[in-house]
Amino acid sequence: MIGDPSTDRPLALVTGATAGLGRVFAQRLAARGHDLVLVARDGARLEQTGRDLAAAHGVAVEAFPADLSLDPDVTRLISRLGETRGLAVLVNNAGFGTVGPLASTPREPQAAMLHLHVLAPMRLAQASLPGMLARRSGAIINVSSIAAFVYAPGSVNYCASKAYLTVFSEGLATELVGSGVRVQALCPGFTHTEFHQRMGGGSAPVRRRGPWLSAEYVVDASLAAIDRGGPVVCIPSLRYRLIVGLVRLIPRRFLGFLARTRSAGPG
Repeated sequence: MIGDPSTDRPLALVTGATAGLGRVFAQRLAARGHDLVLVARDGARLEQTGRDLAAAHGVAVEAFPADLSLDPDVTRLISRLGETRGLAVLVNNAGFGTVGPLASTPREPQAAMLHLHVLAPMRLAQASLPGMLARRSGAIINVSSIAAFVYAPGSVNYCASKAYLTVFSEGLATELVGSGVRVQALCPGFTHTEFHQRMGGGSAPVRRRGPWLSAEYVVDASLAAIDRGGPVVCIPSLRYRLIVGLVRLIPRRFLGFLARTRSAGPG
């Protein structure tokens, strides 16, 4: 049974575990000797991912199909975790984006995105913390984005939800100083995953211009930062750290002007 107290292997939970950053996090944590609880909506793909990781790394893997934009599925996952010996690592990675003006886009995808990016990570972190605090060790990684530092027409809730994740992580890390529990907001820039293709709602390849990062590079940077104890806000790649540093110096009103200009320009 996953999470069996008789084993000394640490336990990690990864959401959005079948593709992109989530899959690489699962691979890296399995290679480090963690048993895994993997969460995603696609049950068949999740089962295959679990079998592959168990065979490759000799760890126990449980596939837990769930849609974490739904409160009952989050509650079901938290209940399952209550039966384990407690988490060593929580990776809140599941996410998606929407495109279009708020006034003319359906309400349901916007609400689902906010539940997935805001309520689910908060609830999973809150449920994981008592065990981590009792053991005085553990790590919570919230996958945010450099979108947390800007705002843009057509993705107002996406940027806002990622800003929440980043500030939530910073505040939680401050609460946990001296506890042995580490918290990170991982804020990558453009990364080679399925995210942008899904966000566009089609199967056509996404035009990838500029400094795209590999999922492996982003995850390795995240885990290296956790290992050395910080920073809380992890921005992989010097290029993106410089971009975020510049954004923080620009007046917010001017950011709005740039966002409107870009939105009105050619695609």
